[in-house]
Amino acid sequence: MTEQRSTILGCSLGGLLLAFLALQSLPQSTEGSNILGVFTSHSTSHFIVHMSIMKTLAEKGHNVTVVSSVPPKVTHKSIKHIVIPLSEEEEKLIHGGMVDMVKQKPSIWTTMKSIFTSLAGLINKQVDTLEDKRFTDLYNNKDNKFDVVFVGFFFNTYQVGLSAKFNCPLIVSWMGQPMLMVNEIIGNPELSSVPQMSISVPAGKAMNFQQRLTNFLSSTGFRFLGKFLHFKYQGFYKRLWGDDKSMPSLEQAMKNVSLVFCNSHGISEGPIRPNVPALIEIGGIQVKSKPDPLPEDIKQFMDNSKNGVILFSLGSNLKGDHFNPEVVTTIFKTLSSLKQQVIWKWDDLETTPGKSANILYKKWLPQDDILAHPKLKLFITHAGKGGVAEAQYHGVPMLTLPVFADQPGNADKVVENGYGLRLELNSLEAKEFKETIKEIISNPKYAQKLETFSKLYRDRPQTAQELVVYWTEYVIRHHGAPHMQSPLVHMGTVASNNLDIYALVILALYLIFLVNKIVWKFLWKKCTGKSKKTAQNKKVKKQ
Repeated sequence: MTEQRSTILGCSLGGLLLAFLALQSLPQSTEGSNILGVFTSHSTSHFIVHMSIMKTLAEKGHNVTVVSSVPPKVTHKSIKHIVIPLSEEEEKLIHGGMVDMVKQKPSIWTTMKSIFTSLAGLINKQVDTLEDKRFTDLYNNKDNKFDVVFVGFFFNTYQVGLSAKFNCPLIVSWMGQPMLMVNEIIGNPELSSVPQMSISVPAGKAMNFQQRLTNFLSSTGFRFLGKFLHFKYQGFYKRLWGDDKSMPSLEQAMKNVSLVFCNSHGISEGPIRPNVPALIEIGGIQVKSKPDPLPEDIKQFMDNSKNGVILFSLGSNLKGDHFNPEVVTTIFKTLSSLKQQVIWKWDDLETTPGKSANILYKKWLPQDDILAHPKLKLFITHAGKGGVAEAQYHGVPMLTLPVFADQPGNADKVVENGYGLRLELNSLEAKEFKETIKEIISNPKYAQKLETFSKLYRDRPQTAQELVVYWTEYVIRHHGAPHMQSPLVHMGTVASNNLDIYALVILALYLIFLVNKIVWKFLWKKCTGKSKKTAQNKKVKKQ
């Protein structure tokens, strides 16, 4: 009996030892890591995507601190927020810039132009946020230790210096598909076969000549824009950390980005492109797996609708007074004449476009939760990336009214793929507007296309949330994961484009040409010289 007990005890101890060794062999836990998010873009829609990443990490048990210039709409009880808002005067300047952009015809070219005019204030004000004492205290206080810092990209590449300032790895969050200015910081190659965000190409199709020409001009324009912005970035970088001798140069800091999270899903959305391992697509990160309960007034308004509901929202950046009053009047007259209920995002509830029993005005909307409601029939949108992704996920047809930035390209993709239709906001006419709404609601082809897409969009080996957690913890575990870096990060323009090799080949061909020329010239002289001498000899003999 004693021997039997000894055997059992030995087996138990052996089992415990094996279990201990197995636990030791697992990757080091990153539970409770300290994570800092720095999101200085004054765009609520961008911030929703960034905060969805932060919320996912907070839910996993990490200690998250977020610095932003706008209050969060997505949050978590354990996230520490530091909001550094713009002044009233700065808000007015940005408001004026938005009005200017709304008046222009939407295109990629007007967007690039606005970077020098309307968006210039948004770009410049991000530096002020990093100079605020509430932010600088985070790194001046040596007791603060962060395991990774997130930066939300919006024409602010100089902020990669925060990796050195906080002495930790850096991850970039971008709210769209991979683009040139994001690709270059992780060495993701730019290929002529991959259309820019302004060009819509059906899945599996190649660009035609006109699209390739537009793509080439767009890429070239963004490259020149990138050179101009890099000059500005160097000025910002020097202004922020020029006196700190421990800081690397901006060029060196740009080589220390560990990862980029892009709010895209190329397999379903397109375009198909090869991405380096350091680019992780988390399209739809802001979409909840299970919608939250709606506010009671919105819930009753939607539940009691007999003919379905239309959601009308032009995003967080655009306000009612940005638009021509005639356009607002046209929208109200059309929406108030419909049999459907309409939820309209309107920022000034004291001064609405008009009163109608079928219209509910709300200053802020739980957009994802509304789009998940079974009675929602149509989403009238400015075609911002976040809203389009949410509508695609929930299978809701769209009527797009794009204004600027990536919106025209997103709107074209909606039309190209059969998910809805597009109209021009500034030239909106009541009859066309109403007929287009009726076409999308009454024709089942749009909803059917989206139902097929939604299945594809959701079919992934890991959810967007799981990808965020795994790869963030991976970067923390491996201290920045430098082994994942693309060689392009460390190659200049000459080396990455083989310009030196092309120069060598051209030089070699030129030398071969010169040698050939000399040899043939020599042979020609020999032959022609001998012929002349023979002819002269014959002439002498005849004489």
